[in-house]
Amino acid sequence: LNVQALYQKAIVFAANKHQEKRQLVPGTNIPYVVHLSNVAMEVIIAAQNTPGFNIGFAVQVALLHDTIEDTSATYLELSEKFGEAIAGGVEALTKNTSLPEDVRMEDSLRRIKEQPCEVWAVKMADRITNLQPPPSHWDNYKIQAYHKEAGVILNELRNGNIYLGQRLEDNIRNYKSYFRQ
Repeated sequence: LNVQALYQKAIVFAANKHQEKRQLVPGTNIPYVVHLSNVAMEVIIAAQNTPGFNIGFAVQVALLHDTIEDTSATYLELSEKFGEAIAGGVEALTKNTSLPEDVRMEDSLRRIKEQPCEVWAVKMADRITNLQPPPSHWDNYKIQAYHKEAGVILNELRNGNIYLGQRLEDNIRNYKSYFRQ
């Protein structure tokens, strides 16, 4: 299948799954599929700037990256519909909620680093996309903690994709403008 066909199959599946819960981009009235599309767009541009990048694999993981974590989708369902590699990438990007909250990101990053570099790229693209104006209900502590966590992601994964590493670094620097005095 070509990248466009892979994109269509994955976005329709993800949109339907996220729509079951009427999921929106946090702090907005925007359907969640817009976030997924933005992550995929970051990955598509990164592919154009990264020799040997598996765009078909990366686009599917990008569009499906929150399905196990946030919807009724299961690893088995993803594996049957999209293959083991895609399901494994999505699972690595899924926070393990059975762990204490303060170690979930560290665990997720460890599992991401066992995956192909395209999965690393999806994690960076996800955070790039999320470094938008924070939801209005976030206090300064939450905003600064999110900024700090983005730095951890950058330090752990930047070598997985030089282009997205630079984009993430720039977005982290710009995110400081949302700190409240």
